[in-house]
Amino acid sequence: MESQKQDLIKHREITFQELHPDPNQAQSAALLLGDVKGVHRVNPVSPLLLQISYDLLEVTLEQIEDALREIGLHLDNSLIFRIKRSLYYYSEETQRTNLGCSRGESNCTKKVFAERYKKMNHACRDNRPEHWRRYL
Repeated sequence: MESQKQDLIKHREITFQELHPDPNQAQSAALLLGDVKGVHRVNPVSPLLLQISYDLLEVTLEQIEDALREIGLHLDNSLIFRIKRSLYYYSEETQRTNLGCSRGESNCTKKVFAERYKKMNHACRDNRPEHWRRYL
């Protein structure tokens, strides 16, 4: 169970473009993301590089980067970063879907635990087929 919880904590780097009126975009982003639910750690390594750790059940990289774009920060859009970003978006969305979280659902922790509870073997379950249970 602990390893599954660790798989849901993601550690990513967000790189910003150099040409921007704010020369320290990473620090500005860190101040914004510090109070976001699901974000565990934000560390501006340099003026253009931000390291972030977040819980995938609470927030995704796509949501974080969309919020940064909305406030006017410019992410690095060179080819390698666009490919990495697309791969992260796809893998995170696939992992959330496999856990039972649909797209757009910000917090699905309760749903994940409910699904896990259903799959657990409980001693008091009735193993008879559904049509046999209706006879009693």
